[in-house]
Amino acid sequence: MPSEILEVDANALGDVTKRAREILEPLVVRGIAAETPVVEAASKGDESLLSYLLSRAHPCGVTALHAPEDTMGKFGYSKDLTGFNFSKLQTTFPEFVERLLQGLLPPGSVAVQGVQASRAVPVFDKENALEFLPQGGEYRLWLGTRAVVAIHCDPAPNVAYVAAGTRRFTLFAPEELGNLYMGPFDPTPSGTQISLADPLNPDPVRFPRFPGALERSQTAELTPGDAIFIPTGWFHHVEATAPLNLLVNYWWRNAEVGPSPWDALMHGFMALRNLSPADRRIWRAMFDHYVFEADGDPGHHIPSQARGILARPTPQMIEGMRQAIARALAR
Repeated sequence: MPSEILEVDANALGDVTKRAREILEPLVVRGIAAETPVVEAASKGDESLLSYLLSRAHPCGVTALHAPEDTMGKFGYSKDLTGFNFSKLQTTFPEFVERLLQGLLPPGSVAVQGVQASRAVPVFDKENALEFLPQGGEYRLWLGTRAVVAIHCDPAPNVAYVAAGTRRFTLFAPEELGNLYMGPFDPTPSGTQISLADPLNPDPVRFPRFPGALERSQTAELTPGDAIFIPTGWFHHVEATAPLNLLVNYWWRNAEVGPSPWDALMHGFMALRNLSPADRRIWRAMFDHYVFEADGDPGHHIPSQARGILARPTPQMIEGMRQAIARALAR
C-alpha cells in the first residue's frame, strides 16, 4: 500500500528549504499557511476567495485550459499521443476569475496553471509569502475547478500550499522513472513529460511495472493552509478535488555553476543513444566513474594543482568546456 508522506512542523520545513539539495524525501506541514490573507478569504467561501483575487488582479494574459466532461477532469494526451485532450483559451487573469465568479464556464474542467503571482496579482507575494522560503524563487497560482494533473516532475525544489479546496498528492521517487511509462518529450503539456499510467485507473496489462511503483508511492491529502515540500525530481500526480481549488507554489533554484543537467540529457540523446552495446558499456563506466563518482573522487590520486576539470570546475573551466562543446556541435 502507498505510505503517508512524513509530516513535520514549520521549523523543520524552514531548515529543509535551506538544505533542499540534501533532502531526499517529501514532507508535509499542516496549517503553515492558515493565517495568510488568501487562505482566510477562501475560508469564507468561494465567492470571498474570488473577490479577493479580483480586487487585486492585474490584466495580464493567461492561458486557460478546458478539458471536456468525457475526460473526467484529467488533463493529458490525446489517444494517438500527438496532441492533448484539452483546448486552450487565451484570456486575462481578471477575466478568468470573473468567469469563475459568475459561473460562466463550459462543462468539464477549467484551470489556469502556473501563473506568476507577481504578474497576475502584484501584491500577492507581499501579502501571502511564507517567511522561511529562500530568496530567488517565485510564487505561482494554480486556479480552477476539479481537475487531475498527470504524473510529472519538476526541475527545481518546490513548496506548495493549498489556499482553497483540497489537493491529493501521490509522489514517486526518482528511481521509479522506468516504472512510470512516461510519454513523449514532444509534445508536452507544459514543457515536461507526463506519464501515460493513471494512478486512479491502473492498467497492469498495458503498464505491468506501474502497480509496483504505485505500491511504493507516498500520498497526502492537503486542505487549506497545508503545505508540501517536493524535492527536485520527485514525480507527482495531483488531484484537485473540490468544486473550486487554488494552489500556491514556490519554485526556486539553488545557486549552481554551469549548464543545466537537462542540457546534458538532451546532448546524451544525440551522442549516446545510438552507440553499440560495446560502446554503451564503455560510456556507462565513464559516466559512473567521472560524473556520478561511483568509485569516489576520480581525481583523488592526482595532486590538486594538476587535476584540471577533475577538480570542482571553476566558472572559467566551465566556460572553456562550453565553448569546446559549441565548436564540436558546429562541426
